[in-house]
Amino acid sequence: MPAEVAAAVLDRFEEVHLVDDAEFARMWVRSRFQSRSLARGALKRELADKGITAELADEALEQVSPENEAASARDLVRRKIRPDWDLADRQTRDKHVRRLASMLARKGYPPSLAFRIVTEELHAGDGDWEPTV
Repeated sequence: MPAEVAAAVLDRFEEVHLVDDAEFARMWVRSRFQSRSLARGALKRELADKGITAELADEALEQVSPENEAASARDLVRRKIRPDWDLADRQTRDKHVRRLASMLARKGYPPSLAFRIVTEELHAGDGDWEPTV
């Protein structure tokens, strides 16, 4: 297929909204944030891997507020915390802090947010310890 024909077909697809990078980016962000609890950083990397420009990615990521991101991180941590953890033991507590923060990091949450959320949630569950950060 000659390049001119391909360009004309793609232009027509864009006109009838069959190819719409902005809409794809918005849907991708909405879907992946809800289903996988990915943070803005991870979502931005995924969009870049899909060929979405940084400008379109930033527009799509506006759907996820910092409050949404923190709430999602908090929910992830709460689902992983177990009541039988001995948080009074420093080694055990530090191990759980590292594991939970690492889980959030793999999902694209910034380290400062990850450690803050983990510390707050572990502290909320057991008020007898102070974080050792």
